[in-house]
Amino acid sequence: MIQLRHVDRVYPLKGGPYYALRNINLEVAEGDFLSIMGPSGSGKSTLLHILGLHDAAWEGEFFLAGQPVHQLDKKKRFELQKKHIGFVFQSYHLLDDLTVYENLEIPLSYRDVPKKDRESIVCDVLDRFAIVGKKDLYPNQLSGGQQQLVGVARALVARPSLILADEPTGNLHSDQGREIMQLFKTLNAAGTTIIQVTHSAENATFGSRIIRLADGMMLS
Repeated sequence: MIQLRHVDRVYPLKGGPYYALRNINLEVAEGDFLSIMGPSGSGKSTLLHILGLHDAAWEGEFFLAGQPVHQLDKKKRFELQKKHIGFVFQSYHLLDDLTVYENLEIPLSYRDVPKKDRESIVCDVLDRFAIVGKKDLYPNQLSGGQQQLVGVARALVARPSLILADEPTGNLHSDQGREIMQLFKTLNAAGTTIIQVTHSAENATFGSRIIRLADGMMLS
């Protein structure tokens, strides 16, 4: 599903170029569950944002679902993103002026799901995450843990073929965190490809393999 070939992410600084990622070569098959680990500053989140098509300022080759991302314009990259990817952000990235219900509905509208179908899908997800009572609240009326749950729910609502998760349980208490990881495990067993960045050795064990980064490079 994913191939990276000699991918670099370089920031030009006054003291010279800074390599956030250097010569990354990675293959992720459809149905994989990959955990990315490494110390702070190792390039984990940078790599995830490249995979999620949020960052275009990289060099190298990147194939996603058979499409050469490095050859696509901005519009085609966005179409590829909305078709395949659900993203769980560490800092939630909920839209402050929309209710929980509306935040969950947004990814479905991007995928042109009819209005009548969107309602039933969102209601199912609200029920699955036990946040039905929060549907009319705004993000600033929720605790950090509740916002994280909504963020995870939003990533899953459109049933993407690829889920990218940046510390998906970082703001949840341990029981909620294990429930989310178990949900990822169930989705993965049904065929969803999952890539997570995590500091948690326990969370990493839910995946089928682990890659480690240090100083922007993959360790063998």
